[in-house]
Amino acid sequence: AESGLPEPGEIPEAVTMALRSLRANWLRTLLTLLGIVIGVGAVVVMLAIGQGAKEDVVARIGEMGTNLLVIRPDQGQQRSADGVVATLVPADAEALESLPNVRVAVPEISGSVTARALGRDISTSVQAVSSAYPTLRDWERSAGIFFNADDEARYAPVAVIGETVRENLFPDTDPLGQFVLLNSIPFQVIGVMSEQGATNRGDDQDDVVFVPLSTGTLRLFGQNYLRSITLAVEDMDTIDATEQAAVDLLVERHGTKDVRVFNMASLLDMISDTQNTLTMLLGSIAAISLLVGGIGVMNIMLVSVTERIHEIGIRMATGARQRNILQQFLTEAVVVSALGGIIGVLGGVAVGLLLKVFGLPILFSATVAASAFLCAAVIGLVFGFAPALKAARLNPVEALSNE
Repeated sequence: AESGLPEPGEIPEAVTMALRSLRANWLRTLLTLLGIVIGVGAVVVMLAIGQGAKEDVVARIGEMGTNLLVIRPDQGQQRSADGVVATLVPADAEALESLPNVRVAVPEISGSVTARALGRDISTSVQAVSSAYPTLRDWERSAGIFFNADDEARYAPVAVIGETVRENLFPDTDPLGQFVLLNSIPFQVIGVMSEQGATNRGDDQDDVVFVPLSTGTLRLFGQNYLRSITLAVEDMDTIDATEQAAVDLLVERHGTKDVRVFNMASLLDMISDTQNTLTMLLGSIAAISLLVGGIGVMNIMLVSVTERIHEIGIRMATGARQRNILQQFLTEAVVVSALGGIIGVLGGVAVGLLLKVFGLPILFSATVAASAFLCAAVIGLVFGFAPALKAARLNPVEALSNE
């Protein structure tokens, strides 16, 4: 039993013969190619979409910072008269900042306000935060300064505005030094934050006004219950221990566990795992279409063998052995699949680039493209084997007498 695979020296001739045979019946070859092209292209595009989506989410969480612990009140707790969850207070943030491994603890209250300046009004969100807020996120100012601890201590009526607020209220003027009325209370603009753009949920991050926490609690909100306290940790390796220490400290201060902690590093791991599962699902669906393409190759090759029985008989009568016949049909199947693989990879990349133009996050992988191409060639080999074996086992006498 000799191998059906050609010797290294015979490969160029076998491929040339296969291409000549495929060209002779080009329409059938085209239809066979189509199944493989769609299968390979689908694998490349689907995995690029899955990988792109994962990278996009990871990058967005990375921008917020993976070294963060966000502490929020437990929604089931008691509420103050105006419906705010009455749990966290600014003094909790000061206590948390003294914990080991905590670089900074930033308290925050937020709400909606009507902002007015130079005869224009807009509805925007206001965040009353501590002066350490910029250290949480890599968010620079495009103009002016951020308020400092002195501004907080003296309840200074100062504000730092986002780029969207600047465009809406001060389109033609320098906002620095100007006054903006937040719910009719004057605040002086001392800084403008650089543009951040929209989040993946479509929320505009630049449509915001920052004011000192002390001023916000006194003048805007009239209460000092916090919406959240965000901790930035020094050492990521002990973030879980820091999370536990923070919870223990707050339980000790409040006498009960009335907060929830969001660990951004754990959230990132969870989202990565979910995205990996989705990518594998997309890849599996695409791989099924590649398998269907392989069945198409087998089907067409079986038809080809039946049609070319006479040709096979003549080749056998003129000295071709079983091995040569097997090799001829196997090479044809591999060549058509490899050709489909190449076109599929190029088509998949083209579709991916087109989707990228429309704003979809796409991330191509050379490994995925090479694997999809190799799969196509292997499918040609596997699914082409049965038809090739059928051709090789034909009886020369019966083959010649078949018209």
